[in-house]
Amino acid sequence: MKHRIVVLGAGYAGAYVAGNLARRLSPADTEITVVNAEPDFVERLRLHQLAAGQDIEAQRLADVFAGTGIRLCLARVTAVDPERQVVAVTDADGGELGYDTLVCALGSHVADCGVAGVAEHAFHVAARPAALRLRERLDSLDRRGGGGRVLVVGDGLTGIETATEFAESRPGLSVALIARGELGARLSAGARSHLRQACDRLGVTVLEHTSVEAVEATRVLCADGTALASDATVWTAGFAVTPIAAASGLEVTENGQIVVDGTMRSVSHPNVYAAGDSAYAIGDNGRPLPMSCASAGSTGRQATDAIVGRLTGRKIAKSRLDYPGNHISLGRRDGILQMVDDEVQAKPKYVGGRKAARIKSGILQISLWGISHPTFGLPKRKRRLAAAPDASAEKALA
Repeated sequence: MKHRIVVLGAGYAGAYVAGNLARRLSPADTEITVVNAEPDFVERLRLHQLAAGQDIEAQRLADVFAGTGIRLCLARVTAVDPERQVVAVTDADGGELGYDTLVCALGSHVADCGVAGVAEHAFHVAARPAALRLRERLDSLDRRGGGGRVLVVGDGLTGIETATEFAESRPGLSVALIARGELGARLSAGARSHLRQACDRLGVTVLEHTSVEAVEATRVLCADGTALASDATVWTAGFAVTPIAAASGLEVTENGQIVVDGTMRSVSHPNVYAAGDSAYAIGDNGRPLPMSCASAGSTGRQATDAIVGRLTGRKIAKSRLDYPGNHISLGRRDGILQMVDDEVQAKPKYVGGRKAARIKSGILQISLWGISHPTFGLPKRKRRLAAAPDASAEKALA
């Protein structure tokens, strides 16, 4: 009987892991199934552009995995039972999928952070359907003729990119960015100055040291009693992982991320791996990796190497688990590249302007190309599975 590998999620981490496993493991011994709710690969890093009105072509997962032997199951994961080694899914047929090795890469979704009214009244850019709904709302504000007021809540990377993109793409709208603290507090002094200048140039109003207590249909209520009028409130103040892992009995953190060892293997269930936002992974600097595309890449590589090593009895290669810095777009013609040190503190130097924008665009193009060609550049030789894992594989990261 073939070894059944099931990958949950086909985002940056899941698509990478599935494609690379398909290239490196012999189909005579393994069968790989990818479970994803949507038929397309979602470029999450560009969803704010989609909402702003730009054309972002969706890559069909059937095309991505064509010729790899991967089975694509378009379904929503509803539960994982690690004791029975099955995944419950909801699709046209419903039912369960059995596995021998499971990779959880379900990513993250927008979190309301306990703020009333977010689910009912706020828009977000954490999923393609949500970005398209926001786009329709912004279109309606533009058609109104008198413009409208858009409030972006949250001054993380997503909030900054969303506010500046909207202001540049839709100059008829009034865009404000609400920050809990100082704008760009994690950036170097020079990068913070560059960010402020970009907001001023694009007409983005920045409201610093402002906490939101509630979101209503036409306004936002702040902790100091201020009520801010809003025709469209965009929530970018937090992200959370699915509660499926926590409900399954896997060891998870307080926020639901799966606790893994240095090979991305669950510390409680050895035939379960996690990658991307689903994993609570400790980087080479001893700190947890942040939820990001960069972390999806490094954790995905390590999970792939670990699975191949253990199943074929070979030594497990060690991937770098680090977070080099932040790549921030400020519209289409400006940006900031801010590198960080081993303590995740901003380095004094940064790259700004058109050069940074071009580099960010190049990174996104390379990421998409890599997802679209999951087996490019890998050895053509497919590894047969060992009768039992070789002890040498376990020594690789000791």
